[in-house]
Amino acid sequence: MFALWYLTFAVDEIRKRLAWLFSSNKPAAQKALDNKPAVPATPAPAATPAPAPTVKPAPAAAPAKPSSPAPSPKPVAAPVAEPPKPVTPPKPAVVQPAPTPAPAPAPAPVAPTVVPKPTPAAPSSPAAPSTPTAPSTPPKPADSAKMPIPLPKSLTEANTNGNDNSTNGNAALNDISLDKKLFDAKLPASKAPKVDQEQLKDASKDFIQGEANAFVQSIKEAQQAGYRKQDTMVDAAVLAKLEEGYAKLAASDSKSLLKKYLTKEVFDNLKNKVTPTFKSTLLDVIQSGLENHDSGVGIYAPDAEAYTVFADLFDPIIEDYHGGFKKTDKHPASDFGDVNSFGNVDPTNEYVISTRVRCGRSMQGYPFNPCLTEAQYKEMEEKVSSTLSSLEGELKGKFYPLTGMEKAVQQQLIDDHFLFKEGDRFLQAANACRFWPTGRGIYHNDNKRFLVWCNEEDHLRIISMQQGGDLGEIYRRLVTAVNEIEKRIPFSHDDRLGFLTFCPTNLGTTIRASVHIKVPKLASNKAKLEEVAAKYNLQVRGTRGEHTEAEGGVYDISNKRRMGLTEYQAVKEMYDGITELIKLEKSL
Repeated sequence: MFALWYLTFAVDEIRKRLAWLFSSNKPAAQKALDNKPAVPATPAPAATPAPAPTVKPAPAAAPAKPSSPAPSPKPVAAPVAEPPKPVTPPKPAVVQPAPTPAPAPAPAPVAPTVVPKPTPAAPSSPAAPSTPTAPSTPPKPADSAKMPIPLPKSLTEANTNGNDNSTNGNAALNDISLDKKLFDAKLPASKAPKVDQEQLKDASKDFIQGEANAFVQSIKEAQQAGYRKQDTMVDAAVLAKLEEGYAKLAASDSKSLLKKYLTKEVFDNLKNKVTPTFKSTLLDVIQSGLENHDSGVGIYAPDAEAYTVFADLFDPIIEDYHGGFKKTDKHPASDFGDVNSFGNVDPTNEYVISTRVRCGRSMQGYPFNPCLTEAQYKEMEEKVSSTLSSLEGELKGKFYPLTGMEKAVQQQLIDDHFLFKEGDRFLQAANACRFWPTGRGIYHNDNKRFLVWCNEEDHLRIISMQQGGDLGEIYRRLVTAVNEIEKRIPFSHDDRLGFLTFCPTNLGTTIRASVHIKVPKLASNKAKLEEVAAKYNLQVRGTRGEHTEAEGGVYDISNKRRMGLTEYQAVKEMYDGITELIKLEKSL
């Protein structure tokens, strides 16, 4: 690209100098040097042919033929286009008189009227006394500094004032073939390099395009750097709310895992962080626990990236809740085990009212509830509805969207423990109830033993349940349903954490196997009941689940650990624990 530019510059400069060389008057030459189009009508163009014959000092018969300077070969003032006889082509600007060679001190542009110093007889010529005044003043130093370079013979012969097609150097500027002549005159034809013009154009185009692309890319990178800096900044209002909420939590008597592990050091380290994709902040993670000091855990993951960005808080809570699952541990591969190995935990139906096994699943490609848009809620509902409606056999049933559902029907499903309830304050504080009831619904089979919740806490809650304590039948139905749904809807999974869900208590297997059970003797001392349950890694809740009270002495007891073990092992912990609780109740 530089070579092309330099060549263009050189040609342009040569054209200027040629114009100055071949012009017959100074104003036209000065215009050519200034790169301005020369006007042909210059002062005294007609007087130029007259002085040429009078310059000759030799024969007296020369004035008789002023109109034909060509026949006189010796006194030629300027090279004529026809004869190749001038002996000094490198110095075309100097007039060469016949008798004596001139040293050529005078500038070339006004050569026709200059009288050589060695011949004193020249001034006696009667022709044009006014013309000698012009050469008497030497050219300005600025002009002399622009002396033209010696030109090839072919070029001087074709473009001098003697040429019929060109009266002065200004015509050279208008000669469209001048560039080609200059190029050809640089080197002999045998040495001149052959340049592929199309290839040169393509190379220039590629270079310019490459430079332009690099410039645009640098602008984009600068903009992205600015965006990243802006995106990683937490809003001042969010920081203020975080500081206020943390101060209140620290001063409270909360027993939540949030308070236990959110130390001042951890808080200061995480308060300015955001997740890369959805820009979730620490406030999105802990807001429910800040507003509800009676929470058992107090944190949720607004998106899957939160488990990594806010790992300093999530990891110790996960380890505490899931019975020692450390941040260096890796959740095992999914394994439902032998589905026929479980039997009935209460064959006499004396203690167990109902049994339920459920698991949570998140749909791949979607964030968790706080980051979902209304359009995504609708899209997910459509996918879930069409998928479940294709199930056959015992799983065949119908999908009921919450939108448009009658209140009486909705309440009946809640009372039957089939449908999730609206208005859970813990989920609302975590922004998990946005656009309610859009995108929410329930699917159940004909006998209501198989259910699927859509977009309650998790994207999907797959549930198998029935009256009594036949855990084996319930577990087999759940495993069949999960495998069928996963063939149609891919689930979010992490190599270390297992299946990903909104709440860290449901990570890993996401399996929760529970019973509604009456153990009045153990329940008379709830602290004692919880102590015994913890011994077998069981969790005690109210009749309607987490954050509820027991109704009529009926408790919801389930396996607590969901990480660091397989689905089969998680269900077996519940099976073994409930069996021991019933034995203990009978012994009291």
